[in-house]
Amino acid sequence: MGEKMISKLSMPYLRMGSGEPLVLIHGFTEWKEGWFKQFELASQYDLIIPDLRGHGTNPTLDGITMENFAGDVIELLNDLGIESAHICGYSMGGAVAQEIYRQAPEKCKSLILACTFFYAPKHLGKIVKEVRNLGSFFLSNDQKNLNAAKKCFYSWSIENFSAFQKGHKPNKEGVNKTIDAILEVDNCSLLPDIKIPTLVIGGQYDTLLPVWIQIQMYKKIPNAELCIFTKSGHGAKFEETQKFNQLLHQFIRKQSLISSR
Repeated sequence: MGEKMISKLSMPYLRMGSGEPLVLIHGFTEWKEGWFKQFELASQYDLIIPDLRGHGTNPTLDGITMENFAGDVIELLNDLGIESAHICGYSMGGAVAQEIYRQAPEKCKSLILACTFFYAPKHLGKIVKEVRNLGSFFLSNDQKNLNAAKKCFYSWSIENFSAFQKGHKPNKEGVNKTIDAILEVDNCSLLPDIKIPTLVIGGQYDTLLPVWIQIQMYKKIPNAELCIFTKSGHGAKFEETQKFNQLLHQFIRKQSLISSR
């Protein structure tokens, strides 16, 4: 594994490999180690994998918003002297990737938006919080982890549950603040203005963020590409790791070939 480092903003991150910079942004309740099945991409790319505020080992619990999540990643790239990078966001990380493009499109060589969303209907806020509070009252931590893992996968197995456990590191205070941030997401007007190569990825059996959401994103982003994994739920990067990694490499490689002409 690559070096574990901390940015000037106290953002912990991993950096490994060499080649074109590729930023991997984790999802809700995940952390940088949640990308462990993608570490093999370090043989081809300069991987930069941060812990967002309130996640993993990032101690910052103030200012948890999509704007600050994105601003922190942009600042990290500036600190590292990276002019632009391929930005890959999974689940909530995809919303962060969209916000990075909004704030600093020049920093983005391409966008890879995996199992993610672009809009959170406001009425969902009350429902999400009520369900979370109810679950916290009745269920043990092990039960909550098991239920969350089962919702993420199409092909349930002990191996997938182990991957889920390794990839998630919830911080109770960070979780609650992040829910509020997620419910503020509205990128409906942003998507038609995205002018860089974009790959949208979905899982056919995703029950958390159903595939119709990714199909809508694909239709709204000019010249976007779409890939739906047919044997995957929300955990595509775990369930179909080989195909997922190959897809990322092929997409980035294609952009490199086009730009070199």
